[in-house]
Amino acid sequence: MSEPEEKIEHKKFSAAELGALAHLYRGEVYRSTTWRTRLDNTTNWAVVTTGIALSSTFSSSDASPLPLILIGFLVVVFMIFEGRRYRYFNVWRARARHLETEFYAPMLLGENYERNGDWERILANDYNSPKHHISLLRAVGRRLRRSYAWLLGIQALSYYGKLIIHPVPLVNLDEIFHRASIGPVDGEIVLLVHAIFHVSWISVAIVTLYHDKISRLNRRYQGVGMG
Repeated sequence: MSEPEEKIEHKKFSAAELGALAHLYRGEVYRSTTWRTRLDNTTNWAVVTTGIALSSTFSSSDASPLPLILIGFLVVVFMIFEGRRYRYFNVWRARARHLETEFYAPMLLGENYERNGDWERILANDYNSPKHHISLLRAVGRRLRRSYAWLLGIQALSYYGKLIIHPVPLVNLDEIFHRASIGPVDGEIVLLVHAIFHVSWISVAIVTLYHDKISRLNRRYQGVGMG
């Protein structure tokens, strides 16, 4: 005859502890909102500088396409800055989201918020030993897919469009290499570097997307997690 399974009693939060959790959640939401605003500021810098480069390059048919090349590198610098900020934002966002999915949602549905058992320990460990939940490369990849891919795509189209239409519409393909040349640097080299630049950020976007999906599946398999 099998012995009855021993039921594990989970500690229930008192009214005071529930109130403390509510204030904790408000604090995490406030911090995530503050850092979200900082992300928007960096994106605005990238948008404004890209607009200035476009205006300068297309202001006349004789204007150099060089600003469009330089703005591509400047956008990458802004993207790295934003990736660093996103890592901090992701800490507060993950904590707030963790409380929403593991505590508030079950409570609103009338379920037992102890259903996963480990959610309090995971949150407590994150407070005891705070660390970034994602790498800088993954953070940059997320911002790249959300915002910066559009800016870099516009930069690429504008650059090749400038070479094709100015100073006069392109007649044969050989002319594009002459128009792309920068001082002593041949146009072939400039276009090759430009192509490698865009292939690189596209690769980063795809690779980090794959890692994000794997991480999401792992958290789903474990039942609970942060990231």
